[in-house]
Amino acid sequence: MSDPVMAADGHSYERTAIERWLATKSTSPLTGGELDHTCIFPNHSLRRMIREWQKAQYTTFVAGLL
Repeated sequence: MSDPVMAADGHSYERTAIERWLATKSTSPLTGGELDHTCIFPNHSLRRMIREWQKAQYTTFVAGLL
């Protein structure tokens, strides 16, 4: 996941995937329930956690090569 966003259902999605979904539907991909709105918002916390995880994985990988 490179660009996490949060939808009205409170779940996080990859931006391009949820935008494609919302272009034709107004329901949650996870619950099937009707969304109150189709606005999406950046999930900065999740993005930061993903970046930290990626850095840790890279560090572990490089350390294994030495």
